[in-house]
Amino acid sequence: MAALPLGFHLGPLYFHLYGLGLAIAAFVAYEYAERRLRQRDISTAPFARFATGLVISGLLGARLANIATNWPYYAGHLNRCFAIWQGGLASFGGIALALPYAFWALRRYWPEIPRLAFSDSLIPALAAGWALGRVLGPQFMINGGGHLSHQWFAMAYHGQAGRRIPVPLIQGIEDGLLWAGLLLFQRRSPRIGLVSATAMIIWGLVRALDEHWLLGQESRSGSIGVQLAGLVLALGGLVIILRSRRSAYLETAS
Repeated sequence: MAALPLGFHLGPLYFHLYGLGLAIAAFVAYEYAERRLRQRDISTAPFARFATGLVISGLLGARLANIATNWPYYAGHLNRCFAIWQGGLASFGGIALALPYAFWALRRYWPEIPRLAFSDSLIPALAAGWALGRVLGPQFMINGGGHLSHQWFAMAYHGQAGRRIPVPLIQGIEDGLLWAGLLLFQRRSPRIGLVSATAMIIWGLVRALDEHWLLGQESRSGSIGVQLAGLVLALGGLVIILRSRRSAYLETAS
């Protein structure tokens, strides 16, 4: 079974499927997020600037985190640091850099909107974009697979010997289910912050388990970091839920 192609030629131009897939996912997430904001009467006038900064900071953080945690791979070949079309984006690095920007941008563009109300509107769109991005992006990159496997669903990936667990497809399904679950949960639990907290808990735990069971077979330093970051994200979601319940209890008591 041959590995999936990495790209295609269109005249003199060569398009990397990894980058093209991520661009499509980003566009879908942008349009969907903007629609959700309109439905909640949140101004979308500054959203293009907000989203542009979010994407740039997220990509930069994800790349820097991948380089830092896989430095032996880049040390002797610094040009690899810029070869983003070959893959190499650490999800939690992107979150770590995008979050400070998001907090700053919220204060500037939507000072009257509570942060959790805004994130409740945005996160389902991010989950949908992430699901599409996993299928259309990392599936077509170098070293995109997980552990070696002889199961019927295993696939070949460029840069990796043997057939591998198709982690990008699995994570695409996981994130798609998360998106559907968040929409259902939002209808049943309208309290502000619960959608964000639920997404943080589920995505953090699932991402940590994926890293532990399906990835990390090369024993790179980033693997433990990803697992710890996933647990920290889930813990943050739990804190939001506990604070929400405490606020609800105080309101009832008063």
